[in-house]
Amino acid sequence: MNLSSCAKLNNGVEMPWLGLGVFLSEEGAEVENAVKTALKAFEESLEKLQTDYLDLYLIHWPKGERSVESWKALEELYAAGRVRAIGVSNFLVHHLEDFLPTCKVQPAVNQVEFHPELIQPWLLKYCQQKGIQPEAWSPIMKGRVNDIPVMQELAAKYGKTPVQIVLRWDIQKGVVTIPKSVKAERIISNADIFDFELSTEDMAKIDALDKSQRIGSHPDHISY
Repeated sequence: MNLSSCAKLNNGVEMPWLGLGVFLSEEGAEVENAVKTALKAFEESLEKLQTDYLDLYLIHWPKGERSVESWKALEELYAAGRVRAIGVSNFLVHHLEDFLPTCKVQPAVNQVEFHPELIQPWLLKYCQQKGIQPEAWSPIMKGRVNDIPVMQELAAKYGKTPVQIVLRWDIQKGVVTIPKSVKAERIISNADIFDFELSTEDMAKIDALDKSQRIGSHPDHISY
């Protein structure tokens, strides 16, 4: 495995295991305007990115019927070849159980908060069983991984940084990872994770840090 290695999505599209995270948000809409809004948000994204198609387009948060209506718009874009893969973000198991029966196109990706203190193993297992690729956001916990003693110990053992350790852990867990950084040296450092492998024992040490503790909002308590 190296920097160019890819995970194969359920539609055959290949997605890099490691990417660069950015944050974009769009204002929501009522159910009756969801399709129109999703299509408008898509066209604006193409204009901003100066391209005629997107590799991956996601629903940002689970919003019940709004998500169902928005997904219909994404399915239209997918069928038209304007996006290579479509997926969701922050969907927990119960959201997926309600959502998937309404889909003509199975989500290719579920982007969720994922880091040593929030592993959600039941969600990872469910996604993998359904052929949905898990993708991590906030994998380095806004830099807090640097302060965790276990991560510091493993960093010293492998001659890496705590951030590199956690990113390597993500990859070995089968989770596509998009750490956010705007500094060139950190972007380069984040990519330097393919020349070592964490042992089974050390993977378990990181797994043991799980506290079911979130940095971001809980998907069941979104107010917008």
